[in-house]
Amino acid sequence: MSNNAIPQTGQQRERTEQAEEDTTPRGPLQTSHGITTIDENVVAKIAGMAAREVPGVYDMGNAVRRAFSAVTDRIPNAQTNVAGGISVQKGETQAAVEVTVVVEYGVSIVEVADAIRRNIIEQIEGTTGLEVVEVNIDVTDVHLPDEDTDTAGSADLK
Repeated sequence: MSNNAIPQTGQQRERTEQAEEDTTPRGPLQTSHGITTIDENVVAKIAGMAAREVPGVYDMGNAVRRAFSAVTDRIPNAQTNVAGGISVQKGETQAAVEVTVVVEYGVSIVEVADAIRRNIIEQIEGTTGLEVVEVNIDVTDVHLPDEDTDTAGSADLK
């Protein structure tokens, strides 16, 4: 009798199946020819750009981040931080995104949040191949129309 004729035990079959599963590609980033890894910062930038594209989004991030951005925006040749207001947790095949935004006064926060969520999921899944399992949105402020005239008027006084 040859060794091939000896039936495997249930435990041996499980080990063989697990070994096959471990080498089986688990998505577009893990192929039989290699693995592609994407940094969380890349995913955050894509999410930030996608959120900014949504009408009704006035700004991104909490008050401290927005104040810091206001200072850096005045520096010549400084790059805008498109990932500001975005937090990403990423695994090998999935990502979860948290977004902090300021919305324009008068827009439906529910509609803006839904549009942000849709756009982020579409952009991340389309460009990275990662599955987005959740997009949590934190609306921290509402931008009022008269806030622009107040800040412009105080700048003129200096």
